[in-house]
Order: sequence, then C-alpha cells, then structure tokens
Amino acid sequence: MEAKSPGVSASGRKPVVSGSARKLKDNAADWHNLIMKWNRLNDDGSTIANQIVNLKLSKESVKEAVVAGEDDQTPITRHTASASAIGSELEDRCFALTAILEKMAHLVSKMEKLASSTKGVCELQEFQLEHTGVCTPLFHTWAASHFEDVSSLLLRAYREELALKEVIVGELAHTSSADLALVYLSCWLYQPYLQPSTALQLESLLLETGHRVL
Repeated sequence: MEAKSPGVSASGRKPVVSGSARKLKDNAADWHNLIMKWNRLNDDGSTIANQIVNLKLSKESVKEAVVAGEDDQTPITRHTASASAIGSELEDRCFALTAILEKMAHLVSKMEKLASSTKGVCELQEFQLEHTGVCTPLFHTWAASHFEDVSSLLLRAYREELALKEVIVGELAHTSSADLALVYLSCWLYQPYLQPSTALQLESLLLETGHRVL
C-alpha cells in the first residue's frame, strides 16, 4: 500500500516523483514530522513549567511559615520537612524540563540538516540551469530557490524559539518574582518566535510538494 503523506487521505495513485523533486518532497514531510514532535514537546514542557512555578510558590509560602514560626517560637519541624520535600520535587521538575529542552535542541539540529539538504538540491538546480539553460519545474509554481527560502525561514524561527526556551529553563526556577514567572510560562506556551506566518509557510511547502490537497 502506498504511504500516506502528512495529513492527506490518499484516494487513488499519486504521480511518482524522483531525483531532486523526491528529495524535496521527503524533506517537506520531515519538516512536518519534526514540527509535530516539537509541538508535543512544547505541550509537555508547558505542563512541567507550570508545575515548577506552582512548586516555587509553595516553597515561598513554606519559607514564610518557617520565618513566622521562628518569630513566635512555634515548632517548625513540619514546615522544614515540607520545604525539603518541595525542594526535591522542584529539582526533579527542573531536570525534566531540561530533558525536554535537550530533545528540542536535537530536533533543531535535524532541522539544520534539512535546511542544508534543501540548499544542496537548490544549488544543483541552479547548476543545471546555468549549464544547460533548461531547468524542469520540480512541482507546481515554486522556483527551486523558494524551497531554500522557506527552509531557512523555518530554521531561523525554531532556532530563535530554542534560544528563548534556553533562557526560560535557566531562569524559571530561580526568579523570585511571581509576575516574571508567569511571563516565562506565557512565553513557553505561546512561542513568540513562531508566528502564524511560520505555520503558513509549512502548509505552503506541504501543498507545493503534494502532501496537502486543495
């Protein structure tokens, strides 16, 4: 049975592509798969980041209770044990978020290879045009250079988002400001460097290469 393209219900046989077109079509599918994996990791990371903030707030509340107990000479053993348990859980959640970040970094490294591969295909097409004066269109309307442009745009967006997430992971558990922690949470969830135009570029790539149908 013929493999299905991303998000497409195959009905009937599709035209067979080969050579440069085949490579670009495979790359488009890889972009789709990597971005879907990124989105799942982002959801998981958002959940963990929210847990970190809640634990951080709980730890601050326990600290305040300990200080109050010291002031009025109330026994504070229970509060101290609670603070220790929260600290241990907070550390575990921070390790988990770091693991998510490492997986995201691995995805970006794969995106870099995709961008490099796409650039190579485009250079081959330019070489063919320069030396033969003939360059067969790969799919529908895009020039070969447009595939490289879209690939570079996607890579740049995810590189910038990864850099932001590195800052969030480094700062989230250490900030003493609840408001700043909420800003970090919002940035992680809504991913400001991944604009609607980024998703549109991916959809356009999938449409051009036949993975989507009108």
